[in-house]
Amino acid sequence: MLLQKLKEYAERSPAADLPAMYLQTPIKWLIHLDLEGKFLGFVSTTGAAKRKNDRGKEYPAPSLVRSSGIKPKLLADRADYVLGFIEEDAKPKDKKRAQECHNAFVALVRNCARATRAPEVLAVERFLDTLDLTTLPLPPDMASGDNVTFVVNGMMPIDLPAVQEFWARKQASSEELAQCLVCGKLKPPMKRQPIKIKGIPGGQPSGMALVSANANAFESYGLEASLVAPICQECAEGYGRALEQLIRREDTHLTIGPCVYLFWTREDADFSPVSILASPEPSDVKTLLNSVYGRREPLPLNPTDFYAVALSSSGARVAVRDWVVTTVGEVQKNLARYFRLQRLADRDGQPVGLFPLVASLVPASKDIRANLPEAFINLAIKGTPLPRWILYEAVRRSAVEQRVTRPRACVIKMALLSQEKEIREDGYMEQLDLTNRDPAYLSGRLLAVLEFIQEAASPGIKATIVDRYYGTASSAPASVYGRLLRTTQSHLSKLRKEKRGAYTVLQRLLQEVLAGLNAFPATLNLQDQALFALGYYHQRAAGWSAGAATAEKDLPKDEE
Repeated sequence: MLLQKLKEYAERSPAADLPAMYLQTPIKWLIHLDLEGKFLGFVSTTGAAKRKNDRGKEYPAPSLVRSSGIKPKLLADRADYVLGFIEEDAKPKDKKRAQECHNAFVALVRNCARATRAPEVLAVERFLDTLDLTTLPLPPDMASGDNVTFVVNGMMPIDLPAVQEFWARKQASSEELAQCLVCGKLKPPMKRQPIKIKGIPGGQPSGMALVSANANAFESYGLEASLVAPICQECAEGYGRALEQLIRREDTHLTIGPCVYLFWTREDADFSPVSILASPEPSDVKTLLNSVYGRREPLPLNPTDFYAVALSSSGARVAVRDWVVTTVGEVQKNLARYFRLQRLADRDGQPVGLFPLVASLVPASKDIRANLPEAFINLAIKGTPLPRWILYEAVRRSAVEQRVTRPRACVIKMALLSQEKEIREDGYMEQLDLTNRDPAYLSGRLLAVLEFIQEAASPGIKATIVDRYYGTASSAPASVYGRLLRTTQSHLSKLRKEKRGAYTVLQRLLQEVLAGLNAFPATLNLQDQALFALGYYHQRAAGWSAGAATAEKDLPKDEE
């Protein structure tokens, strides 16, 4: 079904107009000839600015899958194929290979010229027959890997219908018929898929196959390579072009860690979750929330089919990690819940993008595993709850780093509330809850209050009690709070003498939190540690200055 939907997308994408076995290809150099095959000059298709890695303007050009063997492309290929050109400092074996590549290219052009009798192709043949690299004025910045093609009397031979038909026939795998798994028709299957998929994180730069068998264990009934899953040329090109287009467009792909996520709809529904997931704007999120939760009578859901697929690399092949079929309306509803779950009171109140949420669970971005973004995408697109292990990762990272960042606090809240089938009332767990008497939540609040007191008494201190004791306080409060409270008394004594207003406010806040704690918990389980983290974060976000005008000048600068 995935390949069928990709084929449908290809039929309405810009790539649908490409000739068979053609792809949009960057071509850096154009060799201009006249109809007699006389050389007129080289023309570069790069911009005047000469940007680094500028491979030239893209043209529809013959395409094929090429690995280590010598396989020329018709009339448009690398400079080592077209001209036999290779850098002077190349090894002798590489120079020999370049000549072999050129010979194969010339033979293919000669076959095309005999089959089509097109004057433009005959002119290219004559040019190649008399080619002498020692006298040809090559551009000084040409490289053997640059793509080169021809322009004959103002016409590119690769644009000729006769040339395109010749190339399509040349690339046909066989005349044997098999039922195509995509369209269901009896057609000659492709032994090798014609388009390699590029842009997969960690994958081969030259591209990888989505359908293939590269070992005997994967073959059966005498079928090898892609014949184990027979797909005709038209369908194979269709799904390959669709994947190429989806990976290239900014509004249809999202790359996080080792995965790329592709999104599209059955029709042009003018909807994509990419932007709002990657870089959510407050106005866009507000509009989305109002459309789902802000109406007495909810609008009917958009029934347009919506598709999403997650791809990663697996050796030399593309691995499909997930495949989702739903509707635009369901995705919008689930996205609204996704952003509602992550809301937390804060000074800026900005929604958090997908990458910061995922990155908050690992030491560095290079450590992001495929299952991390997958869990959040499933919540945003399918509405499935975050798995329990996400909560564990968030709690563990907070203990290791000895701090609770805003993205990590959002993850904790999302992991706790996404497990519940019923949606809580608006505002639940978003800000400091003075009515919450849970010992774990109060213990987290208490650590924030003790940190306020230390910061007020010793401004500019490099390492606070949170930097030293968060891990222990969040897992075994009883083992550490006695010592911390004794130290706090000396800080309060200093404040009483030097900053009377701050002392009054902080002493009152400390008594308020301690009044709800009959005893400190000996240990906290995973759920309790999550509540501890939220209690700490909520108290820090709320600050301690409400109603304390007399102490305003002494308030510490809160940090996230």
